[in-house]
Amino acid sequence: MDVTPFLELKTAPQWVFDALEERRTRARFMVPTADGDWRAVTWGGFADQIRHLACYLATVGLSAGDRGAIYAPNRVEWLSAAYAIQAAGGVMVPVYPASTTGQLAYVVEHSDAKVLFVDTLPLLQNVLRAFGSMGQVARVVLLSDDLDAVATLKQLRGESDKSGLPTVGEVSDKVVHLAAALAQGKAQDEEDPKAFDARLAATDIDEPGLMLYTSGTTGNPKGVPLTHRNIGVNGLDWLRCNGPLLQENAVDLLWLPMSHIFGFGAASLGNTLGFTTYLSDPRSVLGHLPEVKPNVFMSVPAYWEKLAQPAFAEADAQTRRRKLHEVTGGRLHFCLSGGAGLKQEVKELYYGAGLLIIEGYGLTECSPTLTLNRPDAFRFDTVGKPLPSVELKLAEDGEILAKGENVFGGYHKNPEATAECFTEDGWFKTGDVGRFTDDGFLQIIDRKKEILVTAGGKNVAPGNIERGFADDPIFEHVVVYGDGKKFVTAGVWLNAEAVDERVGELEGEARNARIDELVTIGIDRVNGNLARFEQIKKFLIMDTPLTIARGLLTSTLKVRRKKVYETFRSELESLYET
Repeated sequence: MDVTPFLELKTAPQWVFDALEERRTRARFMVPTADGDWRAVTWGGFADQIRHLACYLATVGLSAGDRGAIYAPNRVEWLSAAYAIQAAGGVMVPVYPASTTGQLAYVVEHSDAKVLFVDTLPLLQNVLRAFGSMGQVARVVLLSDDLDAVATLKQLRGESDKSGLPTVGEVSDKVVHLAAALAQGKAQDEEDPKAFDARLAATDIDEPGLMLYTSGTTGNPKGVPLTHRNIGVNGLDWLRCNGPLLQENAVDLLWLPMSHIFGFGAASLGNTLGFTTYLSDPRSVLGHLPEVKPNVFMSVPAYWEKLAQPAFAEADAQTRRRKLHEVTGGRLHFCLSGGAGLKQEVKELYYGAGLLIIEGYGLTECSPTLTLNRPDAFRFDTVGKPLPSVELKLAEDGEILAKGENVFGGYHKNPEATAECFTEDGWFKTGDVGRFTDDGFLQIIDRKKEILVTAGGKNVAPGNIERGFADDPIFEHVVVYGDGKKFVTAGVWLNAEAVDERVGELEGEARNARIDELVTIGIDRVNGNLARFEQIKKFLIMDTPLTIARGLLTSTLKVRRKKVYETFRSELESLYET
């Protein structure tokens, strides 16, 4: 499609309202219902929610530059709250729904959030447990009208640990239901109908509109403020590169977490191009694909790989194509994989069936995309070429350095970390090691800080080794170990369900022997693609799981390598005992 009409730099909520006259009665979202059907939310209804919530936020004191946080799973009202915060001149702060009470408290307090939107009973319980550390929050808005904060508080008072819980009066003073907030905002809008449009038009594109917290592998997460310009410039680059595969008024299926920049960006793309978006969730999305038959699908590698499994089992190319079209609905014309690297053989399988999966590279601090493969220039062994507005170069040690209007200006209240992440001449240090091919495509080698140096002086990139296990379902996590050692070892965490399928009804020693055999086969397969000094010589199957709650996984389920090393040091070191 010709993307020229969409190349104007605007704030995210402005795209909703600028096209409202044309789209008002059309379906913007399709929401699954309990009886297996779909409920439509029109563009007009969506815009009214944003408008009235923004007016409400203004009445409770959210001013330009103030932060508003959202702690909820995906739903239309999540986006309404996000764009309302931005339309009121504020900065939207997503909190991952998987965040623990402590993680929630840290983000809300550190961001200085004045308003907090929350949904579901477990997340409301976390909010109430963290209430004492969120004194700056003026209002907590419940996105579901069936949530009862006072009743939930009384239930929590029956727990052994009551510390930090608020009083009933404190809850009553601060907590409001979405319906009440919308009604109050609507009344304010009717009283002063020009106020909303004035605030939206006055939003400074060079001020932050979004602040995400990066789930670093060590320490507390860092707040990453992104200006409307940061995000907008990156979005326009993205449209320029992907235009040939896009179409206006398409149907997409969205399950990616809105609290992550990948999911929020996918939703915002739909606002720009007029999509009808079917909302799904991680458990239902693969079943929804053949039903919805979307034109656009963006996902993480694990889902693309799972969809490909029936086709991989076929030898005939035509049958493979048919299988892929069956599981994806047969109408896809834009496919994107992000969040991690997708195996080359998977990309080649889809491409052989007429589906090009676009893949790129980026970081939250870069809004987020730095490189993209694109319809007229792609290599499956790379993450593509730099975007038009992005400059990239390699430092002497191979670290990828970036410049451009999409790059953020520094971490929230953390000047030390800001100074560390930029070179003296202003290049952002990605922390990733890369190389350019002769034809200008970027390849990622590994994370700079995660490279192991063996006792023999060999550099080992653990991430490269660990990614080799991604397509073997029995491996939940593999963590490579061996810095300063004579050889490389690994801690192995297994997927119990996949192991049960492989092992069957074996018990006792016979079961353990079979599991060891399966793990050895998997490790031998990966070792076959590695240099001798990179190969895993010994492994240990771990019983204690890696979880977010124990601090061993980030909110986005990435392994906190240093924390894992600290926690399992004695077990890993035992692999080197004679």
